[in-house]
Amino acid sequence: MKKTIIRSAVALALLGGATQSFAADDRYIIQVDNDKKGVVKALAKKLGGDVNMDGNGFFAATFTGKDLATVKGLLNNPHVKLVEADQRRYAMSVYNDDLGNPALEQLTPYAVYQSQANQVTFNPNAGMKVCVIDSGLDQSNPDFNWGAITGDNDSGTGNWYENGGPHGTHVAGTIGAADNNVGVVGMAPGVDMHIIKVFNAAGWGYSSDLAHAANLCSQAGANIINMSLGGGGSNSTESNAFANFSAAGGLVVAAAGNDGNSVRSYPAGYPSVMMIGANDADNNIADFSQFPSCTSGRGKNVTEDETICVEVTAGGVDTLSTYPAGMAAFASASIDGAGIEVSAMENTGSATADLYFMGTAEATDNGASGKVCLIDRGNISFHDKVANCEASGGVGAIVVNNEAGMLYGTLGDTNTTSIPAVGTALEDRAALMAATSATIAIDAGDYGYMSGTSMATPAVAGLAALVWSNHPECSGQDIRAAFKATAADAGATGKDVYFGYGIVKAADADAYLTANGCGGDSGNGGNTGGDAVSLEVSGYKSRGNAYADLSWSGAATANVDIYRNGAKIATVANNNAYSDSLGKTSGSFGYEVCEANSTVCSATVTVSF
Repeated sequence: MKKTIIRSAVALALLGGATQSFAADDRYIIQVDNDKKGVVKALAKKLGGDVNMDGNGFFAATFTGKDLATVKGLLNNPHVKLVEADQRRYAMSVYNDDLGNPALEQLTPYAVYQSQANQVTFNPNAGMKVCVIDSGLDQSNPDFNWGAITGDNDSGTGNWYENGGPHGTHVAGTIGAADNNVGVVGMAPGVDMHIIKVFNAAGWGYSSDLAHAANLCSQAGANIINMSLGGGGSNSTESNAFANFSAAGGLVVAAAGNDGNSVRSYPAGYPSVMMIGANDADNNIADFSQFPSCTSGRGKNVTEDETICVEVTAGGVDTLSTYPAGMAAFASASIDGAGIEVSAMENTGSATADLYFMGTAEATDNGASGKVCLIDRGNISFHDKVANCEASGGVGAIVVNNEAGMLYGTLGDTNTTSIPAVGTALEDRAALMAATSATIAIDAGDYGYMSGTSMATPAVAGLAALVWSNHPECSGQDIRAAFKATAADAGATGKDVYFGYGIVKAADADAYLTANGCGGDSGNGGNTGGDAVSLEVSGYKSRGNAYADLSWSGAATANVDIYRNGAKIATVANNNAYSDSLGKTSGSFGYEVCEANSTVCSATVTVSF
């Protein structure tokens, strides 16, 4: 059967948050022992506070018009442990174009192949459960194992099984859409999920909501928490909630952010949370994927900490997944009966007619009457081009890109047109110019594409459930380490701020755990080189700071990878020497040197301070 290539574009939305010195919406988190909470809540109300939510060891309250210092002064009570800002948390996604027709057959998203998820079999009997903290999972989509899905509502957000927008449904589909011959297939098909709806109708929630949700995830028996969300500012209540989940053996993953800058977003920036970046189908970093530094501290106290920056990436550009019923748009097209790839710009409907070339369509043209307008991009807006086509009597519009690649666009918030309009690639212009007739259609559907670190994050959550289901004796931190040890290096050689360790590879991680056990062999993918590299390490302190001087021989590559306690900390020239500055610290540190991107390594040499 010949496949028709289908694409759709929906509105671009970059969501983020800036660090604030005062609480968003004058809302604050008050930490207090549970047995004293009633007294403190009563005090807060007496002082004009409006209690918004009640969590384990804390509650959130709004003090309208009052900054943090004022609220701390009002709540100067021996029972109050801490007052801090309750930060907004946003869904992180850049909406982009749809591709494929899952209404007719089951499609496998490219990220499944890229991550090797199709090479590992999910074990449904392992007890894996992913907790999805998002905007809900709409029960209108049939592509889920609904008997294995439970959920909770956060205050004021409505039923978890009704959508608060398509974001949460799309995220859940990437994690666990069923393998059922329809729609799409998730990374861990049919995995048990617990859905917590934290976003309000405007598309955001608070950090206290996330802290409370972490406790609900634990109570539901989840192994993995997925958060395709984030915002500016950190607070200890939120950080502690995820640290506790991780300490109990769980794995928490969160989106790096979509502003394409080096700002650290939270909760991804907490050490207990694995920060996920996004790559495209060609192994390139997504231009929107944030890339915060791995350094912390200032001056002489600056240290490297790989847990506060991007650790790995996964496919997050044009990711096909589930939508609430009818909320996605699908576009298809053919010219002279042959399918052509297009992206939906606006307006559902269909049109079949002769093609008419309108140039850049900067004016009306009676020759377009009753025809599908073929329009070059440039000079005026997409909306005005399509409006001129329609005003000329045109029944549909195809806008051709003026640079290589597919044209993704919309007609804007003030669209006044009604005819179906699609974009297409510059590479297809010659075929379009030679064609005599065209058919275009834009229909509503249950599956669509989104782009963002929001889409990469559930890919990693699903991959974690997939790999972990075959190694249930492991902990979340073992899975985290295995992903980093086996990720495919991309971008600059070695670990970098964009990709972290690289693109997650499920089959390689599975094989690594099979070969090395849950503890791994030091996180470098297996020391199969017979200790071909000889290493000596000298540890010393100077002015209170710890240093480790490494010297080695036997490495044959131009560069070598340096590992500390199982984590790669640097890729350097093979000059047989490296000095690691540890700052003011104490403890034991195990070092290895490996030939770059290889399992040819030294034995582990440990120094103590």
